[in-house]
Amino acid sequence: MAKINFGGVEENVVTREEFPLEKARDVLANETIAIIGYGVQGPGQAMNLRDNGFNVIIGQRQPSKSWDKAVNDGWIPGETLFSIEEAAERGTVIQYLLSDAAQIAVWPTLKEKLTPGKALYFSHGFGITHNDQTGIIPPADVDVILVAPKGSGTSLRRMFVAGRGLNSSFAIYQDATGNAKERVIALGIGIGSGYLFETDFKREVFSDLTGERGTLMGAIQGIFEAQYTVLRERGHSPSEAFNETVEELTQSLMPLVAENGMDWMYANCSTTAQRGALDWKNKFRDAVLPVFNDLYDSVASGKEAARSINSNSQADYREKLEVELAELRNSEMWQAGRAVRSLRPENQKVETPVEG
Repeated sequence: MAKINFGGVEENVVTREEFPLEKARDVLANETIAIIGYGVQGPGQAMNLRDNGFNVIIGQRQPSKSWDKAVNDGWIPGETLFSIEEAAERGTVIQYLLSDAAQIAVWPTLKEKLTPGKALYFSHGFGITHNDQTGIIPPADVDVILVAPKGSGTSLRRMFVAGRGLNSSFAIYQDATGNAKERVIALGIGIGSGYLFETDFKREVFSDLTGERGTLMGAIQGIFEAQYTVLRERGHSPSEAFNETVEELTQSLMPLVAENGMDWMYANCSTTAQRGALDWKNKFRDAVLPVFNDLYDSVASGKEAARSINSNSQADYREKLEVELAELRNSEMWQAGRAVRSLRPENQKVETPVEG
């Protein structure tokens, strides 16, 4: 494990150079990795592991759309695709990748399959960190580990196919076998992580819930809505408002930030843009800092976990969720976004001139 300096602070990280794929295969050579759940993280992690040469099986309820998706992805019923109970029985590493609410519901069944020496793997520390609310308390004789990709399972898979890696955090909650560290790092390399950085279950949950509600999803959508509304109310067209709010950010500026950082992006914009950004950034920071502190306090107190568990456990949750998503989808801003995306050059049909 290497020590890397991040802004003056040293952290433990693992790279693919120091822990190559061949070493990961050796560590897990005698393991059967059972992916329980084929929804958000399951497909990407499972297919990456399979393509990297590991012994992988899927556990999924049937009938379900996720079962059908697994079949379409090449998993074979009775050979590599089983019921949750049978996959958990067969697996020596059990990757528990159901939704947080589903993990609570299935836990009594899964716990029976956790025989001594197995590894219980999470990609989110929610169930363990909030076990006073979830009831997920593993037996003492199994390894309990975590690899949390910093992105969706879809992104993990797309980047893997493109020959790239998505960074992941890793953590060890319980080392019953003495091999938990090698197991978790090997799994992190196997699923296609770019590099692995060390954390613990609680910090993973607190940072993840804050990020999802903050700059990754909640805050960014709120900022989009606010700027788009101001532009529209001041007489700008939907196309202009969307391009200045979303399209330029995602298609032009964020790729520059990803490439070399915010300062480099600033340096590659006009002097007028640079000046304005530097003049206004502190005002925005000071305005939202109290909101982020409130958010973190809500996460750390367990309020966000309770809200998620209560809402996600309701029988009509999916129907209510679809209503909220439809409202977002049908808003003028994202209707404009659909039209803008359709006009991108890669989405335009180009007719080939006829010779002669």
